[in-house]
Amino acid sequence: MSWIRKFVPAVLALLLALTVAAPSTSADTLAGKKKGASINNTPGVSQALKDVRAGWFYDWAADLQGVTKPSGIEFVPMMWGKGSVTQQNLNKAKSLGKTLLGFNEPDHGGQANMSPDQALGLWPKLQSTGMRLGAPAVAANADKAGSWLDTFMRGAASRKYKVDFIPVHWYGGDFSDAAVGQLRRYLEAVHNRYHKPIWLTEYALTDFGHGAPRYPSAAQQAKFVKNSTAMLQGLSFVERYAWFTLSTKTAPTGLYNGTKPNASGAAYRAAG
Repeated sequence: MSWIRKFVPAVLALLLALTVAAPSTSADTLAGKKKGASINNTPGVSQALKDVRAGWFYDWAADLQGVTKPSGIEFVPMMWGKGSVTQQNLNKAKSLGKTLLGFNEPDHGGQANMSPDQALGLWPKLQSTGMRLGAPAVAANADKAGSWLDTFMRGAASRKYKVDFIPVHWYGGDFSDAAVGQLRRYLEAVHNRYHKPIWLTEYALTDFGHGAPRYPSAAQQAKFVKNSTAMLQGLSFVERYAWFTLSTKTAPTGLYNGTKPNASGAAYRAAG
């Protein structure tokens, strides 16, 4: 039996090595993920945020708005609009995160509603945090010459202001399989214009072109979630993405009913 005495220790050593080398699946590894979530403080949101396996999240504010942050998931604060840029909010953001999102849809009259010059005038205050800094996230036309974002980026370059990445929003009104390619081409066009990393901080299938918003069927949305996340995971210049939004309490496109994922939520949870 001497061969057994020699063989068993070797097997045990190999098993131990494999165990030590195995990648962790704990929440502490999630912050490296591209996949994120946009949230509001709705019932069960902290549990849903953990369940969906997001690496990061934001809530359109400088602080957590009463949400309990799950361990290992990164919070990314935002300066929503011109009224948000106070020293108190800047201090909160710096204490809670390492990256700061700029203004929310400043090109939209119902959102931050700012001119490029107004945003540029406030930008040094955002820079003063020393945080990694994302451009204002426009509602549309981030790829177009002469657009709101283009004017802002040219102004920032001339003033030598810090802009580390470009957040964008995208809502598709075509609910067919072509939507994934439409989204990809938009992201590629934005990246080709600015040559900076892209964060897709809001995206979903929603048709805003015919009066009241029109939404896809549950099956259409779940299929798009599955295929779009696979595409986004494969684009090296897309640093992060977040579906709009986590809870059905916030929008019909939500991924979770309280703490329970719907079909789209299950597809999003599987991504990454």
